[in-house]
Amino acid sequence: MFNSVTVAVALVQGIQLATAAYYDSFKSGVNPLNISIPSIPQTTSYDLATECTSYVPDPSLFNFTASEWPTVWQTATSNGINSSAEFTTLYNSIAWANAPNIPVRTLNTDGSMNTAGYDVVNDPNCWWTVSGCTVPKLADVNKDIYQCPEPATWGLTYDDGPNCSHNAFYDFLQEKNLKASMFYIGSNVMDWPYGAMRGVRDGHHIASHTWSHQYMTTLTNQELLAEFYYTQKAIHLATGVTPRYWRAPYGDVDDRVRWIASQLNMTCVLWDYDTNDWAVGEGETLQQVQTAYSNFIQMGTNGTMASSGNIVLTHEINNTTMQLAIDNLPNVLSNYKHVTNVATCQNITYPYFEQTISFPSFSQYLASNSSAGNASTATGGAAGSSPTTSATSTTSGALSLTSQVNAGLMVLMAMVAIAVN
Repeated sequence: MFNSVTVAVALVQGIQLATAAYYDSFKSGVNPLNISIPSIPQTTSYDLATECTSYVPDPSLFNFTASEWPTVWQTATSNGINSSAEFTTLYNSIAWANAPNIPVRTLNTDGSMNTAGYDVVNDPNCWWTVSGCTVPKLADVNKDIYQCPEPATWGLTYDDGPNCSHNAFYDFLQEKNLKASMFYIGSNVMDWPYGAMRGVRDGHHIASHTWSHQYMTTLTNQELLAEFYYTQKAIHLATGVTPRYWRAPYGDVDDRVRWIASQLNMTCVLWDYDTNDWAVGEGETLQQVQTAYSNFIQMGTNGTMASSGNIVLTHEINNTTMQLAIDNLPNVLSNYKHVTNVATCQNITYPYFEQTISFPSFSQYLASNSSAGNASTATGGAAGSSPTTSATSTTSGALSLTSQVNAGLMVLMAMVAIAVN
């Protein structure tokens, strides 16, 4: 039924076995294999004001006690969370004596990064903001992902969701059978949990984009841990899955940040092409962003992507960025042989810790004759199947693992743990 070597590699890819199974305590009322989204105006309308009207989630699906969570859009140690028993236990479980001795960075008064005194030439801390470094200088941190290795492949990623006004955009992706890597902000998940549910329901690869979207190198170790942990917890609460992958806001990551993320078994996904779509009206014109899109699209047929693919940075942040995606994706599909999420292009079978949902390998994606990698069953089920188009209630394409497969995975995980240790 399974190629054991392939499964074993998928299980250990990018995993640092440090803080074991912290996610086991997470709670959720959502079954990621059978997500039914309540039919309310916010989940069905295309009107911006209607979509972005706050709502009280069905407590059977999304229920939380505010005192047990950080304040949304504030640093994740807010609301006294850093002194809570839950967070203190997590913090004390980490061997901080092994953490790299890298200073916390600061911002200049104009909001730019202060790089004074840093050895930019040698870049000892693999600080992406100053050098674009993606290969950590430390041996005990997970290595970044920054491109799709397969030729003529567009790595489809969207940051800053779930956006309250994404109904038309997600409908478009569903119509085109495209599955993207969606990097969700924890505070957005808490504000718009049904949007996060839809991401999983539609078969997208969901990953973390931190709790409050700050420059990560400017946060203390405690603040970084909280930003990661409570985003993980929020995504699990809303969707029933816990991501293994994350993206640094602004790409601001160094080996201290990577080390802390690795303690939660998380791997950073960056990019190698940036549309700057988020900056329309804030330093970039719409035409400049469209030119960037067009240039990247042409790379699919002009030989630039003949030996490898890319990962393109685009955003779900507002209606402008989502409309840019809708306008440009037909040309992306025409110029690239493959348009898929990071999990599929990187052959990551299990992008979530729970392993209830698997994604097809790149070869399985090719065999499906689809434009994008679809979430599939861990039993090797219909990797090319698409979810129904209903905006109110549907069953995801993933099915639960059989007991036989569960047993096999447990054996493999034990083998992996022995090999790693």
